[in-house]
Amino acid sequence: MMLQTRDLAVGYGKKTVVDHINLDVLKGQMICLLGPNGSGKSTILKSLCGFLAPLRGTVYLTKKNLSHIKTSALAKKMAVVLTERFSPGLMTGFGIVSLGRHPHTGFLGKLTDKDVNKTLDALRLVNAEDLADKLFAEMSDGQKQKIMLARALAQEPELIVLDEPTTHLDIHHQVEVMRILNKMTKEKGITVILSLHEIDLAMRSCEIAVLIKDNRILAYGPPEEVIDDSTIAELFELNTAHYSNLLGSVEFCSNSTNHGICVIGGGGTATHIYRLLSKQGFGVSTGVIHENDIDYHVASATGAHISREKPFEKISSEAYSQTKKYVEKASFVIDSGFPVGSLNKQNFALLLHALKQGKTLFTLRKQKEWCSQLYEYRQKINTEKIVFCENSRDLVAKVAHELHNSKGRREPW
Repeated sequence: MMLQTRDLAVGYGKKTVVDHINLDVLKGQMICLLGPNGSGKSTILKSLCGFLAPLRGTVYLTKKNLSHIKTSALAKKMAVVLTERFSPGLMTGFGIVSLGRHPHTGFLGKLTDKDVNKTLDALRLVNAEDLADKLFAEMSDGQKQKIMLARALAQEPELIVLDEPTTHLDIHHQVEVMRILNKMTKEKGITVILSLHEIDLAMRSCEIAVLIKDNRILAYGPPEEVIDDSTIAELFELNTAHYSNLLGSVEFCSNSTNHGICVIGGGGTATHIYRLLSKQGFGVSTGVIHENDIDYHVASATGAHISREKPFEKISSEAYSQTKKYVEKASFVIDSGFPVGSLNKQNFALLLHALKQGKTLFTLRKQKEWCSQLYEYRQKINTEKIVFCENSRDLVAKVAHELHNSKGRREPW
């Protein structure tokens, strides 16, 4: 066991921030603390490092009481990377990383050939050899974070504690930092405990997630077991957005109670349409969508009214009838350009029904494809109500323009 806490309470002075913390952290694991700002993630990490004394309970590092371990011995076992801005003056990347060797150097802190090699190895492990001679002050946030990780590695610790290591980083550097940390755990057996804001990174990278809210541990265990739609909604109090466990992302929900736009989609072709319409505040109904279709999950997450069908089943008469009602009630109908096959061909029949009802139909299909489908259905349809759109943004712009100019249909978007 690398680290344990028993009935730990952390905080400042007499104020308890988080109570009843009981963790069992194994060698080579990556543990992630997730929670809203001010929930106590940083306070827990500082207590695990020994920077804050526990208000109650005990922290054990390799089965020894953390408070009984000398600072010099602790520096050889644990490295810490916190969020505080580091201002080293005119030091280079190599100079900063070499600071990680101080627990292993003599009284004067002089670097031996071994220390130099360890410093270079640490730079190499985080893909930062090119930053060795660059001034730290001239580095980007992503480069600085890599240097701080290299400094931690140069200590040759058994445990690394990081507070929000991906904050202020672009997606490229976020991914790179998490890959480096994963590499540490897998190849070197280093245990990593960190706090994160990015739910998707936690899901993909960490073995154990600790969800923290309202001075307590809300959930603790493998992210696949403890992170789901309901726990994330509770954790971050999501009212105008919805977390989708399957997608691993947060989708914005429309607040409109008027689901006056009906989208006929499928095969992932309507995903971007749901998102764009939701972002603009449009209420949406949609169908018939199979439950194993990504369109179904995005539509659900954005708050659409859905007519659904079981996976790999032909569209039932019940599902068809429900979507037909959506079409008839809608101000407009949108055709996402979904591929038409044996299981969902009734969805194209719904488009024809919309036109027969005199509805304006916005479509992402090309005119040639429409003609081909009409020929296959042996249908003669007045195509004057079809509005052809170049892409999804063009579609949304035309829908908004049409709504704005339609008497009696103006809505607060």
